[in-house]
Amino acid sequence: VLDGIADKVVIAPPDDIDETRRIIEANDDICAVILEPTGSGFGQTPVTREFLQALREITAKREIILIFDEVVSGFRASRGGAQEFHNVIPDMASLAKIVAGGLPGGAVCGRKDLLDHLDFDVTVSKGLEKVSHQGTFNANPLSSAAGVATLKMVRDETPSQDAIDIAASIRAKVNQVFVDEGVKWAVYGQFSELHFFTNPDNVDIDPLNFDFMSRKCNFFKKDPETVTKFRLGLMVNGIDINGKLAGKVSAVHTDEDADLTADAVRGALHMLRSEGTILS
Repeated sequence: VLDGIADKVVIAPPDDIDETRRIIEANDDICAVILEPTGSGFGQTPVTREFLQALREITAKREIILIFDEVVSGFRASRGGAQEFHNVIPDMASLAKIVAGGLPGGAVCGRKDLLDHLDFDVTVSKGLEKVSHQGTFNANPLSSAAGVATLKMVRDETPSQDAIDIAASIRAKVNQVFVDEGVKWAVYGQFSELHFFTNPDNVDIDPLNFDFMSRKCNFFKKDPETVTKFRLGLMVNGIDINGKLAGKVSAVHTDEDADLTADAVRGALHMLRSEGTILS
């Protein structure tokens, strides 16, 4: 990130609304606040509804543009994204390739008075400065057709809820494995996601009742060596997730996939235990 850009950005804690309010009120030149409404990494460090509601009030009062990054959460948290789920409506929101049916494409959504600055006719008629909107895939017919088909499916069927339900099933089965194996780890998430917490500080938690939403951001630490070994163990046992020990669940995943995931976690734990990475 260029210094000229970084110098104009203020970082606020997404788990402390009082400090966030103090930062905003101490800087009169803040034009916009942007965040993932689920928390960073699609809820890896979750954000609460209460935080979002308070942030909406603060920004609205000071006429600051509130932007939700719904690149991941759009159509995953609900048909209307995290903003619909939490009933907190931002001024702008960004969506990525899901709005183009998985093909290259994206969308910037928002209030009409803001998006009018992209419109050739409106800017001329109102004497506004035209904001450029370049894009390699703008008006791409294949992406557009795939996007229309996907949006119809989201509207008329239940892929969002189907993915949420199977993700909950996977989390429940995996957390039962942690209990059975006596490992104080957990897999957590609100929607159609999986986040593995490997508990490097050995905090006393119950995997089946892990209250992740009440935890501060710095709680979700990871030991890189354990993370790498656990992921490799999962791969050996037939399951792969990303390097952050996180995964997104699809509407086409099944109960059989949930069982396979739980079995892979059990196998990976046995491998880690055999070499002393986790204690018996």
